[in-house]
Amino acid sequence: MLVYLDMCCFNRPFDDQGQLLVRLQTEAKLHVQKLILDGQYKLVWSAVLDLENAANPDVRRRQAIAEWRFLASMDVDIGASVEDLADEVAQTGVKPMDALHVASAIFSGADWMLTTDRALLRKMQADTRIRVVDPVDFIRQIEGGHDET
Repeated sequence: MLVYLDMCCFNRPFDDQGQLLVRLQTEAKLHVQKLILDGQYKLVWSAVLDLENAANPDVRRRQAIAEWRFLASMDVDIGASVEDLADEVAQTGVKPMDALHVASAIFSGADWMLTTDRALLRKMQADTRIRVVDPVDFIRQIEGGHDET
C-alpha cells in the first residue's frame, strides 16, 4: 500500500505537543513511519516535499524530514501531468501548494494521503481519486479493518 504524507504531517512531531489532538496525530504519524520502516507500507515522496522542506529555517527539522526521502519507494517530480492535476484540485478551493501535494499523491497512485491540515481534509472529503485523512483516522481505518483497498 502506497502512502503519501504532506509536509504538515511530517512536521507534526515538532509542533507543540500540549494539545491532545496534536499528540494523538504525532503518535499516529510516528506509528505510520514505523510501519513504513517495517515494510508494511510504501512511502511516496515528491518534489513538492523537497521544495517545502528546503524552505524550513529549522535545520534539525529539515534534516530529520529529508532522511525520509531516501526511504521512499517512489519520488514524484512536478511535471505537466502533476501541474494539470494540481490545477484541477485547486479549483475546489485547495491552496496551490496543497493542491500540488494532492496531485503528487494522485499521480503516484497512492492509496492514502495523510495530512493534519483541517482545511485540506474538509475540501478533499468528496474527492474519489484518493483518500485524504489525518494520521489518527488512517490508523483507525486501517487497524480497525475498514480498509477498502
